[in-house]
Amino acid sequence: MRDMVLKAVAQPPKIFWGPVLPVVLNMGLQFPMMFMAMGIWNINPLMFIISILIGHGAVVVAGTKDPHLSAMIQAFGQTNKVSTNIYSEKGNKFEP
Repeated sequence: MRDMVLKAVAQPPKIFWGPVLPVVLNMGLQFPMMFMAMGIWNINPLMFIISILIGHGAVVVAGTKDPHLSAMIQAFGQTNKVSTNIYSEKGNKFEP
């Protein structure tokens, strides 16, 4: 049991050797752009496939440097919220 917990914490999930969230963002943005460019302007998809591979390579390199990149992106999204002040104060105040 302890071995499974340590493995889940120490080795976050990966897709094609890269962290899940950046890989999904990369593929989710570049594939629709490729298909739209192919349909609208009749562009050769080889340019997009090369850019997808370069982007994925950059994500894999960033993921090997910091394997918890997905967790850091999710934590930044949850904590980067603008607080509203009840009273007019200079800066952000976290108490009423």
